[in-house]
Amino acid sequence: MSVPHATGHDPAELAKFDASAARFWDPQGEFRPLHLLNPLRTRFVAERAPLRGARVLDVGCGGGLLAEALARAGAAVTAIDLAPGMIEVARLHAAAGGLDIDYRLQGIEATAAIEPGRYAVITCMEMLEHVPEPAPVLHACARLLAPGGALFVSTINRNLRSFLLAIVGAEYVLNLIPRGTHEYERLIRPAELARWARAAGLTLRELAGISLDPFTSTVRLSEDVGVNYLAHFSR
Repeated sequence: MSVPHATGHDPAELAKFDASAARFWDPQGEFRPLHLLNPLRTRFVAERAPLRGARVLDVGCGGGLLAEALARAGAAVTAIDLAPGMIEVARLHAAAGGLDIDYRLQGIEATAAIEPGRYAVITCMEMLEHVPEPAPVLHACARLLAPGGALFVSTINRNLRSFLLAIVGAEYVLNLIPRGTHEYERLIRPAELARWARAAGLTLRELAGISLDPFTSTVRLSEDVGVNYLAHFSR
């Protein structure tokens, strides 16, 4: 649930996330699923790429949840987003925690134009499904990665089960996230993600499903990529 960074980004999506920025760090609020997911996705990255001292870019950083976790793991983190409210919240929260994170109100393509090959690790979590054209985002990520670098993506599959669970269930039945957060047509099948990544010169290393139980607040990796999933690519 982050903000678009591709050519033709959606102003309505930007406005939607910007309006909720002040509530980003409430672990019981509308961003609760992200707070539950964050330890798992941080661990997924840390177990597959050295973080201490590494230059890391968090794309679509929102209010800084993942960026802060990566910084606490020892990474030199740059984090970008196009929602001014989110960046302001992220900067304030990092300062309060004594964390040195380079937050920028900047898109992925602008970043790629000025810093090609700079980053050892790039994360792009819960963002691609909010972008009208995800393929250019992956191309920009590939351009930003150093040779041998790692890209980590999390998103939502597109099928009947994901529609029922991630949209109907999460948004309309359980009210875990605000209604209208996701549009079914923008959800991404793993094969589509892999195809766009290959076209950008990236190699798929691993796919893993994410299982989240909102009733017990437990999150775990699984082999089932039918709804939420993580992908690890390398350049």
